[in-house]
Amino acid sequence: MLSIGTDGKKRCFGNKPGQEYYAHYHDTEWGIPVYDDQKLFEMLILEGAQAGLSWETVLRKREGYRDAFHQFDIEKVAQMSDEALEALRDNPAIIRNKLKIYSARKNARAYLKIQKEFGSFSSYLWGYVDNEPIHNQWQSHEEVPVSTEISDAMSKDLKKRGMSFVGSTILYAYMQATGLVIDHIEGCCQFVKKDMRKA
Repeated sequence: MLSIGTDGKKRCFGNKPGQEYYAHYHDTEWGIPVYDDQKLFEMLILEGAQAGLSWETVLRKREGYRDAFHQFDIEKVAQMSDEALEALRDNPAIIRNKLKIYSARKNARAYLKIQKEFGSFSSYLWGYVDNEPIHNQWQSHEEVPVSTEISDAMSKDLKKRGMSFVGSTILYAYMQATGLVIDHIEGCCQFVKKDMRKA
């Protein structure tokens, strides 16, 4: 059953006290298709940073990440020196995990190669869902998967291309975040009933 926020809205998540960032993110970003490569890169790095932590924690540090990683300018992140990355380990505005910090540069370099091969990362990513969001119609949280065959395939390929913090569970959350899959539960304020009739 969906919980209700202090504003009276039913949401899939973000209704507990202290989850204001989470609620705003749910209402304004989660499940909305993203095609901009820089935004897609930002979300990829943030999803990787979230591993083992709450998304609310990541959202509260989002501006810190933008400052630390050049507003997620992919080429600039790819060129960051070891010294610059090491300095970030003392930056309280981000999650100071060495592997996660270094993965941002590693992933940026792989990201640039994908852009060169496919024309854009967006083209590569959306190809996994035939350029059309998967619009699910779940009745409860228990029905929502944590990974799928698509996220498994994407994870396998991105790891082969040299990325890290791109496990299947992380990538399914990434697909939800960037609107490749729309997983708002029936009854949620953002739920839209899919018209199954043929035009």
